[in-house]
Amino acid sequence: ARAQALPGPAAEGSSPRDGGSMRCQVSVLYFARSAELAGLRCETLSVPREITSLQLWEEIVKVHPRLAVIRDQVIFAVRQEYVLLGDQLLVLQPGDEVAIIPPISGG
Repeated sequence: ARAQALPGPAAEGSSPRDGGSMRCQVSVLYFARSAELAGLRCETLSVPREITSLQLWEEIVKVHPRLAVIRDQVIFAVRQEYVLLGDQLLVLQPGDEVAIIPPISGG
């Protein structure tokens, strides 16, 4: 039997080269226009645990480049709290919910 790996930074297969930036899986929820652009309503992404809201947006845009067009209007909600895109540091926990809420266009 294989030795049980101890939980810790070395699990997840991260290399020390990574700068020790721990990653975690978060649920990303897309609403309205962002769901149209991303082509899906929710998914799980692996992102650094300590990341600014702007860097988090950029991680998501890497996966869904079409989302770049709503960058200036988008609102994030992390654990159901609104976050502006910028250099606000987020400390994410595995399983956190990140919602992408584009502007609600009124007629």
